[in-house]
Amino acid sequence: MGKSLNGKELGKNISQRKDGRYQARFTNRFGNRQTIYANTLNEIRAKLREEQYNDEKEINVVTKDITLDEWYEVWINTCKKGCRASTKESYATHYRRIKADLGWRKLTSLNLIIMQDAINKLCSDNARKNSKKILVDMLEKAIDSNLLIKNYAKQIITVLTKEEKKERRVLTISEAEQFLKQAEGTYYYNLYVVALETGMRIGELMGLTWKDVDLKAKQPTINVRHTLCYFRKDGKYIFEMHDTKTNNGKRMIPLTEKAIKALKRQKIQKQEIVFKGKVAPDEYKDLVFITKNNKPTQQFVVQECISLIVDKIRKENEDFEPFSPHVFRHTFATRALERGVQIKSLSKLLGHGTVELTYNTYCHVTEDTLVEEMKKMESKCV
Repeated sequence: MGKSLNGKELGKNISQRKDGRYQARFTNRFGNRQTIYANTLNEIRAKLREEQYNDEKEINVVTKDITLDEWYEVWINTCKKGCRASTKESYATHYRRIKADLGWRKLTSLNLIIMQDAINKLCSDNARKNSKKILVDMLEKAIDSNLLIKNYAKQIITVLTKEEKKERRVLTISEAEQFLKQAEGTYYYNLYVVALETGMRIGELMGLTWKDVDLKAKQPTINVRHTLCYFRKDGKYIFEMHDTKTNNGKRMIPLTEKAIKALKRQKIQKQEIVFKGKVAPDEYKDLVFITKNNKPTQQFVVQECISLIVDKIRKENEDFEPFSPHVFRHTFATRALERGVQIKSLSKLLGHGTVELTYNTYCHVTEDTLVEEMKKMESKCV
């Protein structure tokens, strides 16, 4: 029990200094002795309760004289403790871009000019935008922890090159037919068909298991419940099965006849791989889409296979532009709207939380559609 200058008991960990100020000490979760000062007894008690609460909830830091690198470690391991490992790796990627210029600096020395200069050096507006997001959140948590009084990162300008925003690539009906015709017989042909017929994300297709597929029901369906992530963890790349990012991502998708046939072909294709003695890791034995060695596949591999097919097409049609696996999802959404699927139903099929997200992200107009719409102008007025 500490005492005041006149010998009065002040309570555990609290004492009064010779200059009349009060101080409180406790050992924080890092094993360090932390000291707090105040001018009055009530103030020191309040500060002590707050610091001990922060320590218990793991939102305090080792010292207030901390560098941005040190604060990043606290931020990622404490404030972002509940995030997926793949999400943390994404944060790490955005932070590494500014680490060399800012990481060694003390948190309290960061001002707008210093941070803006570091952001200006990045290669694109998109990279600047993502690194700014990390800085803003880190400094916001620093304010909440009483390390800073203002978040200057919010004023960082990220649009410097005014890059022209490209229209999202969507396959026209003829392009989709051309691609599938060229892809027929290739290893991932069935995956391409299912992607175009369901609008599933590539990670959801990679994580799809046979127990999620019901081909025997009167209306065959897929239950989207997982996504397979491939990311760097502790210096090496690993696969990790995650739940869908949001509850809306968990959804049931009725299958078209094309998708049903593709999945039946895929079942036979996988059985042939198993018969060849290719053994799958225990946790991934039930995957629908796999490599030729019965291992989980990844987006990079699928992208490479798509590129090979596109290269063959471009030998005869130079106007056929390259595309990523995600274009299948946008193409599905565009076809659905062209064929009259209600936007609310489409939003549900895509796993979106709001109709607005579906409208703003996936409502595209292809040249084919424009031609058909303009034909309506030819109709004679009565």
